[in-house]
Amino acid sequence: MSDLKKEAESLDKASSALGRVTHHTAKPLHTFREASHDLSAFGALGSLMSATDDIRDGMHKLAKLTHALEEEWHAEAKVMRDVSRAFDLLDGLIAAAARDGKG
Repeated sequence: MSDLKKEAESLDKASSALGRVTHHTAKPLHTFREASHDLSAFGALGSLMSATDDIRDGMHKLAKLTHALEEEWHAEAKVMRDVSRAFDLLDGLIAAAARDGKG
């Protein structure tokens, strides 16, 4: 097996794994977002100090950043898949050229 073929397979596996990340983060992220609406654990002290608003804002920002990171991972997975396919194509072209050169 050629080095390009090995790299293509490795990139393809990595892109698949990276593309599935949101399967693992969707539920925790949803739970985190829901929790930002119920900050009653801080009680009256949190309300008096305006801490709940700050915490809620921070939680919303973290959720947005996580979503942006997931989008970046998906884009990265697509690039990895494209490179993997390009390596497969290049490997095939090199093999065909080698066969033509021997014939």
